[in-house]
Amino acid sequence: MKKLRILLADDHLVVRMGIASILSFEKDIEVVGETDNGEDAVKLVHELKPDVVLMDLKMPQLDGAEATVQIHAADPRVKVLILTTFGTSAELKKAMDGGASGALMKSSSQEELIEAISDVMSGKLVMSGEIRHSMADMDSAPEMSQRQLEILNLVAKGFSNKEIADIAGVSLETVKDHVKKILLKLGAGSRTEAAALAVNLNLVTG
Repeated sequence: MKKLRILLADDHLVVRMGIASILSFEKDIEVVGETDNGEDAVKLVHELKPDVVLMDLKMPQLDGAEATVQIHAADPRVKVLILTTFGTSAELKKAMDGGASGALMKSSSQEELIEAISDVMSGKLVMSGEIRHSMADMDSAPEMSQRQLEILNLVAKGFSNKEIADIAGVSLETVKDHVKKILLKLGAGSRTEAAALAVNLNLVTG
């Protein structure tokens, strides 16, 4: 069985050592590299081809948010999971808008971290409850593009991502990216919750 390749990016050695220690007990996970700055994180993604990058936001040379944007632009297949000490911030929002697959509090348990890695690999948007609620509070009536509203309307009607892609005439990956951003903007933990919130906020038609 192919192991998941993980890259650690955090400017605190103790944090990297702790995460590496946790992951060392997982038979299907391998830490393939570490770095203490965002600039090297971007380079190492190109060199090491990890499946998931565990990314801190506050790092020298290039912060985690900008590193996330560059990584996602270069190779969207690489999942970036943000690890942060703050419920929300401008940097976190930039990272999520820029292609991150999720965000966890650094205080999350070992089980939550392992589950989050598995979830982002399966294409799910992962977010600690504290982060989700904090980001939702930033804007109770989130702005969405016309395309996002169109896709949200189809989600609310129960269509799958594949069906939405066919109806909207876009790729499946594009739909997945829009759905992820829609969930983020609504502060929703699932498609069902997003649909309910959309109805309450009058964002979708009947």
